Amino acid sequence: MITYRLALASEAEALKALLWQHGQNEWNHLTEEGVNGEFELLKQGSASAMVAVQEGEIIGFAVLIGAAHSPDYLNKYTGLNVMYFIGDVVVASQHSGKGIATALLQACIAQAKHAGGELVLIERHEENLASAGMMRKAGFQIIDTFHDPQKRSAGSQNSCILAIEL
Repeated sequence: MITYRLALASEAEALKALLWQHGQNEWNHLTEEGVNGEFELLKQGSASAMVAVQEGEIIGFAVLIGAAHSPDYLNKYTGLNVMYFIGDVVVASQHSGKGIATALLQACIAQAKHAGGELVLIERHEENLASAGMMRKAGFQIIDTFHDPQKRSAGSQNSCILAIEL
């Protein structure tokens, strides 16, 4: 059985290791600076992480970041201070395809709604079909697609911004 809960501060290093081990692929833009920045937000309490746990082992997580600490380029999609952004989402490869990432997204959406959020944004590579599926199943819809070669080196080099209104 898989359970979902908020991550503990003491689990940060395990989460980071999981991300580096299972989150890197041609579609994802992971940089040391970006990952460290996201984990600094977790440490400061400016972001939270939902984790998926099976038999005492964390097998996936998703990071939820409030508007004040979300990337600046998202500001053009909303003027709302009640916006949230889902940063990294990762599931251990041996557990992929089981709906865990979608459940993590749904848990983040529920957390944002509980906190008074009105909008949740997320982004992905335009051609990342696995991410597209999990985001669609969680209720996200594409609101923008743009050429993003600084971040995307594979395929079309396009990023998609997706949103769900709460």
